[in-house]
Amino acid sequence: MNFQKSWKDNNFKKTWHQHKIGKTPGTKEKITWKTVLFNPLTLKLVGIAFLLFLIFSVGFFVWISRDLPNPNQLMERQISQSTKIYDRTGENILYDIHGDEQRTMIELKDLPNYVKWSSIAIEDKDFYHHKGISIWGIIRGVVWQTIRGQRVQGGSTLTQQFVKNAILTSERSVIRKAKEWILSYKLEKKFSKDEILQMYLNEIPYGSTAYGVEAAARRYFNISAKDLSLAQAAVLAALPQAPSYYSTHRDALIGRQRKVLSNMLEQGYITEEEEEKARNEEIKLAPPQANIIAPHFVMYVKEILTEKYGEKTVEQGGLKIYTTLDLYKQTIAEEAVNIWWEKNKDPKNEQSTTLGAGNASLVSIDPKTGQILAMIGSRDYFNDEIDGQVNVATAPRQPGSSLKPLVYATLFTKGFTPNSILYDVITNFSADKNKPYEPKNYNFKEYGPIQIKKALGGSLNIPAVKATYLAGLDAVVSLAEKFGYTTLEDKERFGLSFALGGAEVKLLEHTNAYGVFAREGKYHPIAAILKVEDASGKILEEWKPEEKDVLDQNVARMVNDVLSDNSNRAYIFGEYNTLTLPSRPVAAKTGTTNDYRDAWTMGYTPSLVTGVWVGNNDNSKMKSGASGGSSAAPIWNYYMKKVLGDTPVEEFKKPEIPKTGKPILDGEVTGAPVKIDKITGLLATEFTPPELIEEKIYREHHSILYYIDKDDPLGPAPTNPGKDPQFEEWESRIQEWAKKLAASSTDSSIINFIATGTAPTGYDDVHLPENKPTVKINQPENNSVLTEKYLTTNILAEAKRGLAYVRYYINGNLFIEKSGNFFNLDRQPIDFLSGGYHNLKVQACDDAWNCAEASVEFNLVAPDEPQRDFSATIAWPVNGLALSPVDFPANIKVEIDNPAGVARVEVILRQGENNQTLGQFYPAGQADNAFLWRKPEPNQYILYGKAYGWNGEIKTTNEVPVIVN
Repeated sequence: MNFQKSWKDNNFKKTWHQHKIGKTPGTKEKITWKTVLFNPLTLKLVGIAFLLFLIFSVGFFVWISRDLPNPNQLMERQISQSTKIYDRTGENILYDIHGDEQRTMIELKDLPNYVKWSSIAIEDKDFYHHKGISIWGIIRGVVWQTIRGQRVQGGSTLTQQFVKNAILTSERSVIRKAKEWILSYKLEKKFSKDEILQMYLNEIPYGSTAYGVEAAARRYFNISAKDLSLAQAAVLAALPQAPSYYSTHRDALIGRQRKVLSNMLEQGYITEEEEEKARNEEIKLAPPQANIIAPHFVMYVKEILTEKYGEKTVEQGGLKIYTTLDLYKQTIAEEAVNIWWEKNKDPKNEQSTTLGAGNASLVSIDPKTGQILAMIGSRDYFNDEIDGQVNVATAPRQPGSSLKPLVYATLFTKGFTPNSILYDVITNFSADKNKPYEPKNYNFKEYGPIQIKKALGGSLNIPAVKATYLAGLDAVVSLAEKFGYTTLEDKERFGLSFALGGAEVKLLEHTNAYGVFAREGKYHPIAAILKVEDASGKILEEWKPEEKDVLDQNVARMVNDVLSDNSNRAYIFGEYNTLTLPSRPVAAKTGTTNDYRDAWTMGYTPSLVTGVWVGNNDNSKMKSGASGGSSAAPIWNYYMKKVLGDTPVEEFKKPEIPKTGKPILDGEVTGAPVKIDKITGLLATEFTPPELIEEKIYREHHSILYYIDKDDPLGPAPTNPGKDPQFEEWESRIQEWAKKLAASSTDSSIINFIATGTAPTGYDDVHLPENKPTVKINQPENNSVLTEKYLTTNILAEAKRGLAYVRYYINGNLFIEKSGNFFNLDRQPIDFLSGGYHNLKVQACDDAWNCAEASVEFNLVAPDEPQRDFSATIAWPVNGLALSPVDFPANIKVEIDNPAGVARVEVILRQGENNQTLGQFYPAGQADNAFLWRKPEPNQYILYGKAYGWNGEIKTTNEVPVIVN
């Protein structure tokens, strides 16, 4: 029978069966699994395979065992070598994990029983029943994890843990695990269980160079292990699983201590009363004594390395670890936090500030690489009163509004723009009317129709929740995960409150995520380590740049443009705020939780991103008003200003704002322009004075859902907007707001690029022909001759509404204004005029600016000519003065020599080649004059003036350079 040919013919099964039962081809026989499994050929193949496996296994274990330590020489120790952690230059040692490990031997009989049982309960409840290894542990920790493609982990008995920590390394591999099994088995053959347990308790690392339970008891509680309480013993039993982590994360340590106590109760080692007493016992840990620079960063690095190489290698392996820390920036960060603390320290509470905050954290990252440049996890690492060893930089906290840029970035990817209009009116976003969700703005105001750039810049809450709905929470969280956030899995828990800080984030990840905006959409993984060398100089790992595009470049630029434009936030934070830096563009965003538990400031330039958190480690509330802008921003501002110093100024690249063709998305005002009379608020007419006419554009007020489909915003307008589950609530609230606004007699606080309310239908009924005054000049008569330099008038003027004032102009310049019933001039001096013809104009007006004019010419025949020479000088501001927003409005002071000769003065502002007339004033013979200057845009300007004489002369003042910040 040719089996090879039959196999190639894909007829092996049939041929096999026919061969074994002696049938000829064509004979039909039913094939069952028993037929195949128990036929002689199958049994032979299985036997051969088992024999080969047995031979291989024996050979493998012989090969593995060839260089294993002798259990009889177990206690002969290798000399530990110093591990050093450096800053990024490699010249400054941040921490020297030297060979001063604290190790004091103690016998098992001298320890309280609960010290022994606490370790067994949490680490290996079957310790006294196995032979050094656990078959189920092997299956779960090695075989099953390997099948699933995961790293080898877990399943270790207490004996194995001793072998791993005292003899072998913590390398994660099957071979190392096999060595561990063999040694554990040999150890169990050589020593008794109590001897192994005693060695374990004297060898195991407990963190902070404390090896063994006696050293750990003295390190953490300043007592001997003989004197440990049950609660303290449970704390020590909790440490060995991850000493570097648990020794610096108190909350996690106490949580695991509770697990130890629970296990001891469940396994019958303690009673319920003993467990309850231990749970309620206050745990006071002794502060660390080591001399560490940047301790939170150092411990963060140590945790990373311990996870990779094991506690023993990191503590005793003589590693050289070169980190990313910039020691100069770290020093400035510490200085910024200390200055903030000293400035705001509460004299009534030495562990808190006047803001009610006891702690602060700062992270600064190079967004081009993701490398950590500075890290402060808590204000004082060595202060137990504030839980100083807790690294807030890596702890989840609620970010408040500092997550809003992520929401709006997601919205921009769907086609919205910074100009798109959302309505900021109080809205219920909950489908359950009995449990409404109606977020309010920080200042409890409503701003009506507002552009996204203003909503984000001013950190308005209501538009942000609408933006979350429009963007889609799934899309927002998906983008967040691409930005590197690892704490946002439970989306259902925070829902639409995501934009207001309903989720928790880590300051470290939050800061690095803002780096994506700084680098225009490119994500770089967080890096803390540049290089690790072992004791022989071999490089174990070295940082390599990684970069991934996670956000459209133009979308990132749009976010940068909004956050770096101070005018977008000035209406809330004021022109002068701590989110700006002098002479340098910077993007920034604050965040504050509703209950003032967390305050944040996140800000960046294209090359440096820094995040600051302020609050309390125990999550207690700060005082009302302790916002990100008032508490965290001063730290951020001090650090950024000093670190950036005189480094080259970097500009954010301007985005291209797309035109969608949809007015609501493009921020365009719909409707026709309407000319309004300022006095009456009605439609202007041909009789309305030009200076009283203003132009407004009125629009109908509708929710954005009226115009766009949120799932296809650039597509056709919805034919039935009511299908959207949020439409009815959004629309009804907007209509209620519009009605209230229309009925209000006062202007709203809207950022007014759109007129509010309904356009008036009536016409100006004040500026009518019948209301226009009449005026006639009886004296002087037209072309009369004056021989003295005095002017006497006889004016006949009337007004239906009554006269408000009469103004006299000579040669087009205001000469004098008279109000009341006595408006004639009686021998008014005009000695500033030269001889010849002059024009006299009289203007009579009522209280509504209805005016009438009349004019005459007169010939002045004077025996002497007036002094025509005059000059004008800008006395303030002085040359090169730098003005900040708090200096405005400001009085420009103009000094005039021979003021009688000056009819009027124009004040002019020049920027580049552009000249802007700020206004004019009439000195009326005064030598010292002041002109009110409203705040211009920040820039460098030249300020000057022009003085006009009564007889046509023009003199230019001095030019004054002025810087407006």
